Amino acid sequence: MGLSFQAELKAAIPEYLAGADRLKHTNKLLNDKEAWTKEAFLHVRKLLYHMVKKKASDMDFGGRRALNRIWYRIYGEKNPDNEVPSYIVDETNAMVLCLISEEQKRILYEKRSIDFAFTLVVKEDEPNIRYRGNIYFEMNDLAVNFRMINQKLFPLSALQLPDLIVKRLDLQYEKSGLFLITGITGSGKSSTLDTLIDMNNKNNHAQIIIIGNPIEFVHTSQNCIISHRELGADCLSFDRGCIEALRQDPDIIVVGEMRDPETIATVLEVTDSGHKVFSTLHTSSTVDSIHRMIAEFPPDEQERIRFRLADLLKVVISQKLVPNRRGSVTLAKEVLSVDSSVQAAIRNGNIAEIFQMLTEGKTKGMFTMQQDLYRLYKTGIIDAKEAMNHANNKKVMATMLRAT
Repeated sequence: MGLSFQAELKAAIPEYLAGADRLKHTNKLLNDKEAWTKEAFLHVRKLLYHMVKKKASDMDFGGRRALNRIWYRIYGEKNPDNEVPSYIVDETNAMVLCLISEEQKRILYEKRSIDFAFTLVVKEDEPNIRYRGNIYFEMNDLAVNFRMINQKLFPLSALQLPDLIVKRLDLQYEKSGLFLITGITGSGKSSTLDTLIDMNNKNNHAQIIIIGNPIEFVHTSQNCIISHRELGADCLSFDRGCIEALRQDPDIIVVGEMRDPETIATVLEVTDSGHKVFSTLHTSSTVDSIHRMIAEFPPDEQERIRFRLADLLKVVISQKLVPNRRGSVTLAKEVLSVDSSVQAAIRNGNIAEIFQMLTEGKTKGMFTMQQDLYRLYKTGIIDAKEAMNHANNKKVMATMLRAT
């Protein structure tokens, strides 16, 4: 059973209306009928609470693609759920519209997509649960994805980073430079970044400014004062937020994601001013991360960017979440620590040479994804199939597994 007012809602929307016009008409109906809005919101709330009980990382519904079902991703696999109601698209449109403000709706109609944060209040004696959401148009209707934000910070030890790398990530040992966490969507970048913010919050007396779209985990100021600035609500864009942060006395600036050349250029400029900057990229390896940043710029600017990157880049951690033998997932990673040899390779455009430096860089805290996957395989945490599936270089991975 979906919304109790499904038939009334469907009858009240003219058949000839489609796309944004249909959504605006639906929104007017919701504004005129507070009980409808309240019920639609409560249905979303129940679905999100069900997501917690299922231990799902993501929930999707809405649009023609969902087939009127609610879909959950559990340990990497996304499937429709038979324990919750089904909803027609007019219902899911109403459920999505009740989640955002009128200003957010205006942006949604204009941009055809919007990111937002949502807080689920559970019980007085339990912590609230936060979600990162994305609403977007799909075949002229609204679809939404919710990703649950970890409410508990992973301890630094869970990252299993070499001590040499941990020291570089800590403000008390290295005051400036660009530090990147990279990986595909759903690889745990945000969780790793929050763990590193927490480490610096405990170990230093400083100011940390976090710019996010949206803000996910909300940190409590301890030894550091931590500001959270969300795009749309607190600042207009990542690049504007970075420039404004320079006037806010920061020691560490955290930029949620480098999505475009403007943000990358601004991050390099801010880092060049002598600050420690953390950010993320959607790339699957450390070498790809360097290639990606340079390739975002026109050919006539790439040499200048290479030289700046060589001077400013300090550490790159590329990570994946790999299914393990226990039925959950385990973090696998590749770590690049930039030294004079890596700097020279970046400046000279010999970025392919960096893979060899990673392979032979154990004493400097470096290792490849294949080496870390092999470690997980040797210790019985993952099987050979998953090691192969998640390797960046399958030929190298196969050779390592055969030698076992």
